[in-house]
Amino acid sequence: MTFEYDNKGKFFTDVISKTPIDVLVQTTTHLIQGTIHIHRDERLKDELDRGNSFLALTEASVLNAEGKTLYKNEFLAVQTNQVVWVIPEENDQEEKSIS
Repeated sequence: MTFEYDNKGKFFTDVISKTPIDVLVQTTTHLIQGTIHIHRDERLKDELDRGNSFLALTEASVLNAEGKTLYKNEFLAVQTNQVVWVIPEENDQEEKSIS
C-alpha cells in the first residue's frame, strides 16, 4: 500500500474505504440477501445510481419464494437491469426495535 501526502498534510492511499450495508435485493425471479459495500459518506442510493452494469454483493444467499436458501456464496454479481428493488436490512431491524 502506498501513501502520498499533499502540502497541507492530507494523505492519499490506494485503499478505498467502504461501509458494508446488509440488504435484501429483489430481482425479477429471486430474493437475495447479502451485503453491499458503499463508499464512505455516501448513501445506498448513490451506489445504485452509479450506472454500473452489475451490483456486487458479498455473503449472498439466493432465496426462493418461500424464503428457503437455494444458493449461498461469498460473492455474487447481479445484473442491475434485473433488480426490482433494494431494501437495507438495518431499517427493518430499527422498526422492530421501535415496536
